[in-house]
Amino acid sequence: MSRSEHTASSAGGHGGHGVHHEAVEALAGRIVEGTYGEGDSLVLPEVMAQLDVTQTVLREAVKVLTMKGLLDADKERGTFVRPRADWNLLDPDVLRWKLAAGVSSDFFADVLELRRSIEPAAAALAAERRTDEDLAALDTALGAMATTDTEPALRIRADASFHTAMLVASNNRFYAQMHRVIVPVIVQRDRAVLAADGVFEHPHAAHAAVVEAVRSRDVDGAYMAMLELLDLSAREHP
Repeated sequence: MSRSEHTASSAGGHGGHGVHHEAVEALAGRIVEGTYGEGDSLVLPEVMAQLDVTQTVLREAVKVLTMKGLLDADKERGTFVRPRADWNLLDPDVLRWKLAAGVSSDFFADVLELRRSIEPAAAALAAERRTDEDLAALDTALGAMATTDTEPALRIRADASFHTAMLVASNNRFYAQMHRVIVPVIVQRDRAVLAADGVFEHPHAAHAAVVEAVRSRDVDGAYMAMLELLDLSAREHP
């Protein structure tokens, strides 16, 4: 997968601007926060009034959220909220709404299990397939990370760039897409830790070990270095 393909595929979630976009965001927020609970039927005239939108705008918002798995409809109940277990957490918008509403520690644990099954394998593929462009992106992220001793917020951004670049460097189109799930959760977790106590052990060395294995085309070394990085992250941010 080329980097240009990746950039194109990363273009926005449900898209749109203005009143339609705002209606989707507002209705999704009410669902994810629990204002409308699982199984609740939406009284559409009331929702129209609450959101201060027209019937056409609300209909489009309902259509978007139905496609994303938050809503469904049948003849008996009309439009209703689907069970949370049915929501498409692999959808970037759904994940963003979920993170904004707040998540529990077991949510982060589930994502860590997902990362352990994906990122070491992606690093191994990167060691085999990486291009000079891939290495440049990884080096740029490492360089940014190395200069963030006193600015944890910038370190979070560099960390996000690193993991995105590593997934792209696998040159597997499916792994490359997983940055949409993995990176927002990394950012949310690190921000939560920063807000709680501001304590971060500098991560540059552990990330650099992964990059050096990729640079050397050491497939097994890249796999193990990424696994060690994830284990370190789990210990520091349980």
